[in-house]
Amino acid sequence: MLDGLDKDPIQAASKAELACEKLLFGLNKPYVIHGKDISISASIGVSMFSENSMVSDLLQQSDIAMYQAKDSGRNAIRFFDPKMQHAINERAKTEQLIKDGLSNKLFELHYQLQVNEHGDAIGAEALLRLKHPLQGYIPPMQYIPIAEETRLILHIGNFVLETACEQLKRWETNPATNTLTIAINVSPIEFNEDSFVSNVLTATARHDINPQLLKLELTETMMVDDIEGIIAKMNLLKANGVQFSMDNFGTGYSSLQYLRQLPLNQLKIDQSFVRDLEHDEQDRSIVQTIIVMGKALGLNVIAEGVENTQQQEMLLEFGCNNYQGYLFAKPMPIEEVEEKLNRLQ
Repeated sequence: MLDGLDKDPIQAASKAELACEKLLFGLNKPYVIHGKDISISASIGVSMFSENSMVSDLLQQSDIAMYQAKDSGRNAIRFFDPKMQHAINERAKTEQLIKDGLSNKLFELHYQLQVNEHGDAIGAEALLRLKHPLQGYIPPMQYIPIAEETRLILHIGNFVLETACEQLKRWETNPATNTLTIAINVSPIEFNEDSFVSNVLTATARHDINPQLLKLELTETMMVDDIEGIIAKMNLLKANGVQFSMDNFGTGYSSLQYLRQLPLNQLKIDQSFVRDLEHDEQDRSIVQTIIVMGKALGLNVIAEGVENTQQQEMLLEFGCNNYQGYLFAKPMPIEEVEEKLNRLQ
């Protein structure tokens, strides 16, 4: 605790920072233990206080600032910022929202149909939705990153897997739906779990579904680390019939050497390339390249984000025969999906 700094808060903070720098300098000096040079670093969090400050608040604030110093690369000094506190409070609220969603069954799956060039449904992508009793549907980007940071994504992923398998089982007895696939998005956190393969295979066996109708969507960014381990897991699942789609293809970095080793069934053209297809020559070139590449690798290619007939016609001309987007169907609750499927028959 430093006292007698200055009445002006800026001057006081400046003197506090100087004191912290001296402390860091002293701590960084190497010292000798049993003939060995040892050095340490420190992360320092600083909270400025006044006569009205509460000790408990100050300790919490300096602790928050210290973790910010750690996150910045350690051996650093960070001052508590009220904006930081607000962000942390919001994060805590979102984390609790996820937990409440899981315990109170507020999560649900909506489905967006995928169709071929004739407009026939070939499958659907399962999309996660969190319906708050007062706020309505919460945007996924508001809670998915925090779910991954806290590893609550593992519980969410299990819900998605189980729900998709249950739906495939229900569709099994209907001739209009028994050949449709359901694609689910897989988080890198989930996929990296040692139990991931057994979890998927256990779910498909427990629900007694055709595993070839379950499609796992992975992203290019997952392929950065431990590519050999990823390929091994994919091969195990593929050997048991589970399909794989490379989602958001073209937005990340994929080595062609690794791409041809991956046991994929499908490449999914990212909607960012489809959005300006009519007006952007570069996007057209990228889309054509992806389609040619996919066919060369023996993969099915599907374009997402198709919103008008001109986009579909261009994609068909380029050789892409499968589509997903608002031109055909928006993401819908399962009841609406089934009603639409009945109308398509």
